[in-house]
Amino acid sequence: MDYRPFLAQTHERLKPQAYLEIGVATGNTLALSKCRSVAIDPTYHITAQLDGDIALFRTSSDEYFSRPDPLAPTGGRPFEFAFIDGLHIFEYALRDFINAERCSSAKGMIIFDDMLPRNVDEAARDRHTSAWTGDVYQIIDVFAKYRPDLAVIPIGTTPTGMLLITGLDPDSTVLADNYAQILLEFRHSDPQPVPERIIDRLTVPAPEKVLQSSIFELLAAADPNASASELRPVITAQVAGDLGPAFAAA
Repeated sequence: MDYRPFLAQTHERLKPQAYLEIGVATGNTLALSKCRSVAIDPTYHITAQLDGDIALFRTSSDEYFSRPDPLAPTGGRPFEFAFIDGLHIFEYALRDFINAERCSSAKGMIIFDDMLPRNVDEAARDRHTSAWTGDVYQIIDVFAKYRPDLAVIPIGTTPTGMLLITGLDPDSTVLADNYAQILLEFRHSDPQPVPERIIDRLTVPAPEKVLQSSIFELLAAADPNASASELRPVITAQVAGDLGPAFAAA
């Protein structure tokens, strides 16, 4: 399954009230949103037909989230779904997640694009291939070490996979507090040390299997005012039951 039909079904089933997209490009994925949307890209060139309540920002995500109130365009409503498809460099993607989670609801979901390089060349920080994931795959192991409280689900979409994260905690500062140490541990010069388990995808759920999960309906029905501590046990149980304990929060 291509990543766009997966995202379309995610929008339909989550029914988010506020959506964030980092990395807009031509607007093909932004066009899937049916709610108030904040879209960030310093070089977007929209060709898709957009018909929605959208605030477009031609700026970097770092600049946007440094503003006094990143949620001003939503009237203060936290994001319930975010899609991160910005610059495919590890430290930028990590900052995008930190900022997106901080501005998200505890019932929210964040999806990264291009998380499963098919070879070492696609994972290079210095791009030299047509299809390119960069080194953002490292975030999977960052979450395993520093944020075991998150439910982290790789998805075998074509062409280069995605990563779904839920069980969010907007109050967590773990990644921000350890940002410098994380870069020392996980940022590498090319060629990238991509684990075989990433390239072969043998332990990566197929998108069809992920879509069979009821986690989307659970999040859609959750109280938007519920805290991370209230929602996490329910989310963990649902993910573990549907997809296996390896993908649920610890």
